[in-house]
Formats: sequence, C-alpha cells, structure tokens
Amino acid sequence: MAKYNVVVHSLLVNNPDVEENILSPIDAKITFVPDENREEFFKVLETADAAIIADRKVGPEAIEKAKNLKIIARQGIGVDNIDLVKTKERGIAITNVPDYCVDEVSDFAMSLMFSLLRHVPSYDKHVKDGVWDINSIHDIDGFPKMRRLNTQTLGIVGFGKIAREVARKAKAFGFKMLAYDPYVPKNLADQYGVELVDLDTVVRESDVITIHSPLTPETKHMFNLETFKKMKRTAVVVNTSRGPLIKEEDLCVALKEKLIAGAAIDVTEVEPPVKGSPLLSLNNLIITPHAAFFTKDSYDELRRRAAEEVRRVLLGEEPQNRVNK
Repeated sequence: MAKYNVVVHSLLVNNPDVEENILSPIDAKITFVPDENREEFFKVLETADAAIIADRKVGPEAIEKAKNLKIIARQGIGVDNIDLVKTKERGIAITNVPDYCVDEVSDFAMSLMFSLLRHVPSYDKHVKDGVWDINSIHDIDGFPKMRRLNTQTLGIVGFGKIAREVARKAKAFGFKMLAYDPYVPKNLADQYGVELVDLDTVVRESDVITIHSPLTPETKHMFNLETFKKMKRTAVVVNTSRGPLIKEEDLCVALKEKLIAGAAIDVTEVEPPVKGSPLLSLNNLIITPHAAFFTKDSYDELRRRAAEEVRRVLLGEEPQNRVNK
C-alpha cells in the first residue's frame, strides 16, 4: 500500500506522467480522474492526501468530507474556485503557480489589442470572402477610423505581474499608459512609465483597456453597461483575466449599440459559451478559448510546479506558494 494517495483531476491533463515522475519516488499513488468525471473526483477526494486540480470548483462540503486532505495544488494562478476559508480552518494548504505564464498572457493580451486596433481578423475574413479593399473594415463592419498606436492611451486595470509585463512591452509602441490598482504604490507604476489613476479615469480616457484584475466579490461585473457608457465610442476592451469581470449581457449591448468599438475576450462567464450565445454572432468581438496561458513551456512548468508543491507538503515542508496562510 502506498504511503500517500494523490488525485489528479484537471482539464489540462490526459496522462499523469509528469505528476507520477515527481510523486512516485516518495511512495505516492496517483489516481487520475478525467475532468468530465466530476462525481468520481469528489468520491476519490474523500480519502486523498492531496489533490491537483485546474478549474474544478471545490466547496466547503467537499472539503469537510476530505478527512485526510493536506493540500490542494491549483494548476493556475487564480484560486476563486476553491473555498479558502474552509481549507484554512482545516489546515489544508492551497497553492497556486503565480508566475508560470506571465510571458504568455502578456503576449496574448498584446496580440488581442493589436488584432482589435488594426482589425486583423476582419481584414482576413473580407479577403477570404473576395473583398480586397483597405476600407472594408469601415464600409462593411462600421469600425471607426484607425489611428497610430503612439497617438493612443492604454488603460491597464489591475497592475500585477502580467499587467506590468504588458506595460513594459506596450511602452515600446509609444502608448500613453494609465493604470488602476488600489493595492499598488505610485512608485511601482512610475518604474514602468505608467500613471496610476482611479478606475473612472482609466475608463473615460483610454482608447484600449486591458483587464488583469483578480476575480473577487468586489471586482465581479466591474465592467458593466454603466462602465461601457463611460468609455469612448472608439475604445476597445481586452480581457485575459477572468470572465465574470465583465457582465456579458451588458457587453453584448455595448457592442451591438456601438457604445464601444470592439472587444476581445479569452475568458467568458460560462466556459465554453453556450450554443447560440449572442457573443458568437458579433463581428466586433474576438473570442478565444481560454488559451492565453498556453504554450508548451508554460504547460510543462505549470504541471511540474503544482506537483512539486504537493511533494513538499506531503514531506512536511512548507510550500513555496501557499495562498491561504
């Protein structure tokens, strides 16, 4: 009988070879439960010493039943899918991998910004439909006139690691940069050539807004119809953080009524969007499948570091990235 029982349940894993290579040397048995087998996961969790998960929600009832559980290692940055209060009460460590995809997500956010500002998807579609006309984005889609990047203001909402990397990269293109983050000191923003302002100023003055806030009760639906009404009609918004930061029904209204010029979202309130969602019919919206983090490099690092946190805790060591201290 193995000394430890570890359950791996993640939409990012179809073969737990990485986890086995790290954990089998400490006499840990890996039980792999495919992401679609929700009920089986919760049954196995009841006797597990550790769990490695991605997006599965783990609430207080499941945590209460997991009598042997010592750690839940999240394959990702955000931990809003795990009950942090109950796990802290039980002494169960919750860990994340807070910086594994800083390059990937910042690059992806920049890619979405440029795709919106220079209308790459629209031009591609028009040419493939037989339209060879630089004015097609205006005449067919009704987009406002394009402007040079260095004439525009970039608004950054949230100024953590990924947002700061976006600022570093965006500086080379000549953007004026504003940021909102109530937990960041002015001198840190100054280091990146960013002016720290209130949210209302970011919303009203930016030509493109990129969202990098964590999802909390305070930030849920922070971008809603009232927010969009304050934005420039020529402005665009990018979200590579968490879907519920934007109220999607309000985003649909804002895009249909041209309250804003466009949006690009890598995350949605329900993933994937339900069939027939109005989001899927908007020509001024780009949607990607929660892929901003994804390269071979980030994927390998994410799995390795999550498993290493489990190894540390099972051996009685302190994890490197505990979030419920």
